[in-house]
Amino acid sequence: MSERLFGSDVTFQQRILKSAGLYPGLIDGLWGPLTDAAFEAFFEKTEEIAEELGTFDRRTERNLTALQLPAQRAARRFMARVLADGIDARIISATRSYDEQNTLFRQGRFGNPGHRITKARGGQSRHNFAIAWDLGIFEGGAYLQNAAPYDRAAEVGLDEAIEWGGHWQSFQDRPHYRLAVGLRISEVRERFEAGEPYFGEEAPGVDPAESAAGEAP
Repeated sequence: MSERLFGSDVTFQQRILKSAGLYPGLIDGLWGPLTDAAFEAFFEKTEEIAEELGTFDRRTERNLTALQLPAQRAARRFMARVLADGIDARIISATRSYDEQNTLFRQGRFGNPGHRITKARGGQSRHNFAIAWDLGIFEGGAYLQNAAPYDRAAEVGLDEAIEWGGHWQSFQDRPHYRLAVGLRISEVRERFEAGEPYFGEEAPGVDPAESAAGEAP
């Protein structure tokens, strides 16, 4: 498949695929047969998950399919529960490469136009590891920003596999959700960059409030 779900950064894509257990090669930034085969396997597993758990609007699907496979499962189950409650919700952001994160970080800084929308540089957000997604809730096509509908979405959508930014003590980010992996951001980044697993049974338990300390979306 020529289309790549993770942008133009091949190293970033290889890290995702290797940590998912699908890419046996070196993380060398070169798109060769092993990377292509791993991507095909990832895409096939993505289609299987979608067929099993259901599909959603185009924007949500585009973001879902770039998440790590366990995060895809958690997010699809979450979306099904939220929509069943009558909430008009979409996943409006998910995986970002380090370069994409740095571009967002520069917005509103260093003389660049726009509002500041993130405190995180590349490698400092769980979005950079394909395990986090942001929810948008709409009414009559208009994006809602008040807290109440996001609190309701969390009430009906959360389960033990998901952590919610609305639970954070230092700052609250109600649209933000992520796969619970039981690791601090520094540990996730270290494993991701080495192509090692950072979700599932390999991840030791860490309190969600503690694991969020010092993080930014």
